[in-house]
Amino acid sequence: MFQSPGRVVKAICVVLFSGSLIAPANAQSYTLSGKITDSAAHPVPSATVSAKNMATGKTYTAQANSEGVYSISDLAAGDYQVWAVAGQLQAPPIKVTLAAAQTTDLTVSPAPSTANLPNAPPQQQNPQQNPASPSLSDLGFTPQETQANTRLQSTLARRTEMLKIHQRLGIITTIPMAAAVFTGPMAKAKGKNGQIIKEPTDANLDFHAAVGGLTTALYFTTASYAIFAPRIPNNPKHGGIRWHEALAWVHGPGMVLTPVLGYMAYKQENSGEKPHGIAAQHGTVAYVTAIAYGTAIVAVSWPIHIKFWEKK
Repeated sequence: MFQSPGRVVKAICVVLFSGSLIAPANAQSYTLSGKITDSAAHPVPSATVSAKNMATGKTYTAQANSEGVYSISDLAAGDYQVWAVAGQLQAPPIKVTLAAAQTTDLTVSPAPSTANLPNAPPQQQNPQQNPASPSLSDLGFTPQETQANTRLQSTLARRTEMLKIHQRLGIITTIPMAAAVFTGPMAKAKGKNGQIIKEPTDANLDFHAAVGGLTTALYFTTASYAIFAPRIPNNPKHGGIRWHEALAWVHGPGMVLTPVLGYMAYKQENSGEKPHGIAAQHGTVAYVTAIAYGTAIVAVSWPIHIKFWEKK
């Protein structure tokens, strides 16, 4: 039996229309997401993540947010090469088979170059990003200025932490230092014409020596945190920080001379002599050192730098 041409055309149209409804239903897209970290498990912000479809050769890219989290959506099922780059850090390509929503974390590490990364076309715009919003390059920033520098961030974090400890120990050091200054006159022999008239008691000498020794130990422990803190290039000092560092050239040598002169004065007193010569300057050097140290503490601790006492 032959059907009329009109009915045949209608049947073809129905088949084609049905196919157009079935095809989108069968086309499934997935999302690839994860977190970018460095070798110390710190999140790497603004890293560029790429996923290359091994069947079609098409590469999709996305940029991690401030917490190192990335997301690439609208990916077809199949095998992908996935890698990440963040400045001088990179995560080498790994194979990911996408058959459902996939979470893939990547770890970046220093690399001499990115020559071993697959060749990828220019970065495509993330469809989720508003194309009308200005980019950082539109605002005049160069790629070097906007590129993440995790090494610098790590250095800054370590320097900040060490300087916090430096300041806290510095303030603690003022306690035994003040005690040593106040007990100095009680540990000083009274004399005339080079002869001792009144000797200090053993208790006064012992206490003065103890707080002096504690002050010296705390001082050099405090100073070590500032000396060995990582240096930041092109980081000029301003305001109180400049005064703080300048005064170190006064109280630093003073903290070396004070115990030396004190020991010399102690030996002279034990020999029945009134401290004389350079040993007689023990008290003066101690006072100048304490004043310079206290001024250095105030320069960075009051009022704007008191935040170093606060926790992160």
